[in-house]
Amino acid sequence: MQRRFQRTELLIGSENMQKLENATVAIIGLGGVGSYAAEAVARAGVGKIVLVDHDVVEESNINRQLPALSSTVGKLKVEVMQLRIKDINPEVNLKIFPLRYTSYTSRDILEKPLDYVIDAIDSLQDKVHLIKTCMEENIKVVSSMGAANRLNPQMLKIGDISETRICPVAKKVRHELRKSGILKGVTVVYSEEVPVKTDYNGETRLGSISYVPATAGLLLASCVINAIIENKV
Repeated sequence: MQRRFQRTELLIGSENMQKLENATVAIIGLGGVGSYAAEAVARAGVGKIVLVDHDVVEESNINRQLPALSSTVGKLKVEVMQLRIKDINPEVNLKIFPLRYTSYTSRDILEKPLDYVIDAIDSLQDKVHLIKTCMEENIKVVSSMGAANRLNPQMLKIGDISETRICPVAKKVRHELRKSGILKGVTVVYSEEVPVKTDYNGETRLGSISYVPATAGLLLASCVINAIIENKV
C-alpha cells in the first residue's frame, strides 16, 4: 500500500483499502459540491475516477470551488481537477469528460463498469435524467440536492429522496421522478435549512458560502466510500 494512504489503511484495514483501489467512481459536476466530493474520493484511495464537467473556472467560483483560484480562471474545471487529483495520487486511473452530462452524452459517460456515480449537477433536467438512467442501468448513484442560500452545514442530511423535506430542489426532483414511478430508492444529500431569501444581482439569486457546498460534497463521498468498503456496491 502506498505510504500516502497508510492512515486510511490503519482505520479501515488492508482488505478495505484494496476494495477502494479496485473501485470506479464517477463524479458528475465539479462545482462547490462535486469538487470536494471528487477530492475526498481521491484522497480515500479510490483507484479509478471519472470526472465530468463542461464548464471553465470563473472568478465568482473562487468562494466555494476547489479548482477555482486566481491562477485557474478561464481553465476547464475538469482539467484543473485532473492535475490536482494526479498530484494527490499519481497512480490513479483517471478519465475526464470535458462536456455537459445530458441525455445525448449519457451513454458515453456512464460506460460500465461503474461502481458508483456521484451526482453534483446543477441542471434539474440533467439531474433527473442521470438518476433515472442510473436506476434503469442498475448503477449505484448518490445525488446532491440544493446547497445554495444556506449558512448552516449542520442542517445537511443523508437520506432517501422520499424522506426529504424543506429543500426546494428535492421537491422538484421528487416531482419529476414520480412521473416515472420512482418514489424512493435514491440516496440524496439535502438540507433541512430554510433557504435564505436573496436579491437578484443581475446574474443569479443563488448565494453561497465556502463551507456548505463543501460539506455536502464530503457527505456524498462518505456515502460512496462507506458503501464500497461495506460491500454495498
